[in-house]
Amino acid sequence: MNALKKTIGLVLLVLAPALVSLMIWQAIDKIGKAAEGTARTNLTLQWGIILFIFIPISIGMMIFGWYALKGEYDHLPTSSDEITD
Repeated sequence: MNALKKTIGLVLLVLAPALVSLMIWQAIDKIGKAAEGTARTNLTLQWGIILFIFIPISIGMMIFGWYALKGEYDHLPTSSDEITD
């Protein structure tokens, strides 16, 4: 199970920046093809909101991947007695 966690961590570390790059590329492509005026403004606003929401999610995926790869999730507590500060 620990090997699976580390594998998923590595996948997330690679996948998160790739997805952000893909979404930025798509936003630039779609906005560039939009008609001038209101249509372009609305599309720019929509993509701005999408990227504003997705980039922090992607950063969280990278943080989870880093911790999983480091082995921070190898032993998870089964009860509150095992939790130490």
